[in-house]
Amino acid sequence: MAIISNSISLIILVFYNSPISIVLYLFACAVYIGSYQFMVYMSKPKYTESGQLLDSGVDLNMEGGIGEHVKDIIILTAGCQLLSSVVSNYFWLLWLLAPARGFWLLWKNILAPYFFQQAPTDSEVESKKQKKIERRMRRQQVH
Repeated sequence: MAIISNSISLIILVFYNSPISIVLYLFACAVYIGSYQFMVYMSKPKYTESGQLLDSGVDLNMEGGIGEHVKDIIILTAGCQLLSSVVSNYFWLLWLLAPARGFWLLWKNILAPYFFQQAPTDSEVESKKQKKIERRMRRQQVH
């Protein structure tokens, strides 16, 4: 998909080029190269000096893993590139979906649980205090 959208975009860029289109095309190529290199690095096994397997690498098809998000970036880049070369340069704005999704994942997994966690109930606090008092009483009875 990335190769097809890249080649179609390059063919159209040869005939209808503008400076912004060239810059965005080069940025898309950098995103492709960076994403693929990152996936190669993640999935590469690591060995010790003696040849024993230390880490088998990350499964890129693991659901919910970072490999899934990197593949989403490649698909988003291919879609932006294809739509912007065929229809309008305004489709490059679809790249703003990537930081929006990153913020959504940050909110959903880290920030929202932190902000909206339940405060400890009074009964839990009271039971802890009661246990502490009982321990003190037992200590005083022993001495």
